[in-house]
Amino acid sequence: MELRLLVTFEKVAVLGSFTRAATELAYAQSSVTGQIRALETSLGVELFERLGSRIRLTEAGERLLPYARQIIALADEARTAVTGDGEPAGTIAVGTMESLTSYRLPPLLELFHHRYPGVRLALRPTLGDATRQALREGTYDLGLLMERETEHEGLDSEVLTEEPLVLVASPRHPLAGRTGLSAGEVAGAALVGTEPGCAYRDLFEAELKPYGPVFTEYGTIEASKRGVAAGLGIALLPRIAVSAELASGALVALDWQPPFTLFTQIAWRRGKRLPEHVRLFVEQARRLVSEESPRSSRG
Repeated sequence: MELRLLVTFEKVAVLGSFTRAATELAYAQSSVTGQIRALETSLGVELFERLGSRIRLTEAGERLLPYARQIIALADEARTAVTGDGEPAGTIAVGTMESLTSYRLPPLLELFHHRYPGVRLALRPTLGDATRQALREGTYDLGLLMERETEHEGLDSEVLTEEPLVLVASPRHPLAGRTGLSAGEVAGAALVGTEPGCAYRDLFEAELKPYGPVFTEYGTIEASKRGVAAGLGIALLPRIAVSAELASGALVALDWQPPFTLFTQIAWRRGKRLPEHVRLFVEQARRLVSEESPRSSRG
C-alpha cells in the first residue's frame, strides 16, 4: 500500500466526498477517484459504497481507516525524526473562539513563538458546533471549547479549567449594588449579547426565556464590553474577559449567579495519534491554563 493512497483514502473517509477531498488535497477529482480504485485493487476489496451522489465506508473501509491513520501519523513522525534537527516542527490547525483566543491563548502563543519556532499555529475562529465538526472531519488538529458538556461524540477531550462567568454592568446601572437579583429582574434589563452559537450566550438566553428577554447583539466580547460600559445594557461574559475592567471599576459584577457551569477544554478526533508537536501543544496548554486559572477566577 502506497502512503499517498492511504492519505487520499483517509481524507475521503473523513470528508465523505471525493470532490471535497480533491479540493483539500489540491488534486483533480479524477486523480482522487483513480487513487481510491488503485487502493481497492491492491487490497482486493471495495472501500466505499457509491450511493448516487453520496458515499460511505464499507465494512472493509471501516477496518482499514484506523490503520491508515496510524500509518500516516508514523510516517509524519519518521519524516520529522530523519529530516528535522530534533526540535518540534509542523503546523497545528486549532479551532477556537474569541474569548479563548484573546484571553487564554496569549501566553501559549508567546511560548511557541519564542521557544518552538518550528511549530506554526493556524488559529481558526469557530464556535463549538463548527469546531467539533471540523475535528471529526480532520480539518482541525485540535479544538479549544468552552462548553457545559465534557463528553463529545467522536472526540477525545480534556478539561483544562472551569470557566467562571459574571454578569456585568456599568457602575451607573440601576441594578448595580442590588443584592439577590432574580432571573426576572435580569431579563427585564436591556441585555447585550455576543453572537448566537456561543455557549454562554445560548445558555443565558435559554435561562431567561420564560421572562421574554430582548438581546441586542454586539457580536464580539470587546464590542459587548464597550456597550455595557457605556450603560447600554448588561452582559454575561467569562470573568477572564472582564477581569481588567472589574479591577479598574469600569464594570461591576451584578449579584446574579448563572445556574450552569462551563469548562474550557481541548479536544481532538477520537483515536487520533497525535504527532509530537501536537502533543506538546496539549501539554503546554494544560500547564499554562492551570497556572493562569487561579488568578483569573479572582478577577
